[in-house]
Amino acid sequence: MARDSTLRFAAQTDEVTSLLRIVNLVRTGEATTRPEIGRITGLGRGVVTQRVDQAIDMGFLADGDFGPSSGGRAPRTLHFRADQGRIIVCALGAVHIHVGVAALDGDVIAEVHRSWDISRGPADTLDVVMSMIDEVLERTGDAPVWAVSVGVPGPVDFETGRPVAPPIMPGWNGFDIRRRFEQRFGAPVWVDNDVNLLALGERAERNRHHADLIYIKIGTGIGAGLLSRGRIHRGANGSAGDIGHVRVPDADAPCRCGKIGCLEAVAGGWALVREAQARIDAGEASRLTPDELTTESIALAAEDGDALAIALLQASAKVVGGSIATLVNVFNPGVIVIGGAVASAGELYLAEVRQRVYELSLPLATRDLEILQSVNDRNAPLRGGAELAREQLFEVTFARWFADGRPTSERVSTPA
Repeated sequence: MARDSTLRFAAQTDEVTSLLRIVNLVRTGEATTRPEIGRITGLGRGVVTQRVDQAIDMGFLADGDFGPSSGGRAPRTLHFRADQGRIIVCALGAVHIHVGVAALDGDVIAEVHRSWDISRGPADTLDVVMSMIDEVLERTGDAPVWAVSVGVPGPVDFETGRPVAPPIMPGWNGFDIRRRFEQRFGAPVWVDNDVNLLALGERAERNRHHADLIYIKIGTGIGAGLLSRGRIHRGANGSAGDIGHVRVPDADAPCRCGKIGCLEAVAGGWALVREAQARIDAGEASRLTPDELTTESIALAAEDGDALAIALLQASAKVVGGSIATLVNVFNPGVIVIGGAVASAGELYLAEVRQRVYELSLPLATRDLEILQSVNDRNAPLRGGAELAREQLFEVTFARWFADGRPTSERVSTPA
């Protein structure tokens, strides 16, 4: 009797495993017909037919058009039902909120953006976020919410989804961001550093799913998202890539984190605004005006040839390039993508970064290295947030919830 129970359990486990694999093969486009599924999995035609029918009945797959014939009867294609659910993505920045809704294939189908100061705290911020979510959901039909991704501009403990001593987010330390979303939508919620979402967005945009890639965001602050073989490297506690608070040699500028000489205190956007203000006050000629000083205005002025703005950006790029060179020697990426408001000055900034990286990095580490500017698409963090949710849903937690037909926070979210 015990042996029979063991055999039944083993058979059920094999069935579940093969069913999950088939859904993911179709979802990723690796196999789009029943014969292709059989060739890749080694399953017999009858078993493939049974599993595909199960996946169709559960709402994960659907039949499509007939594919090309290889000599016999043309096979019917299969497609993943990306319309069955929605992914909500909330990208919180230092001075803005960006909210979008994506289908299960990662396609962003609606979005809204507004200016906002993250230092106003979690209660007011999440009130605004919820109203923005209502706005975009009204434009995307009545499909259920399957997941929520939230990006924030500070260190996050990925296991708990709570910010940890974020320098530019007063009142957010240890705050349970997940709880309000889970209460509202009953869906799993993932919270991550905003630059990790940007790295995932670049992975999707450039189709570099197996890349060793570093995304460097140089905006108000500075941070790095590290992709190792296409996967985010967060480190033991989620702080990997937080280069904005690495000490710059001989620097003594006070940082918002409370330390002295941090990279972002010397070369970040708020540091450039501070330096521009001081030099204008000292009488240095510039098109920049004190009442309109922002990271973006400095980048635009540099593109227009303003000498002060150019000098500030080149100084920033030189210091940032030195820190990136350390990452290159340690991490050995194949691609570095530079993004953020400061880096929007384009080749003016990138040229200085490249020169510094090649000066200070090992020849082997830079032999095949590409240093590129971000595509600078406003929807990049939304795409990245959708990538994060899809990865967690279909590659990490799928087996926990697939029998229910849709994920819930009780079955999926990592315990706090």
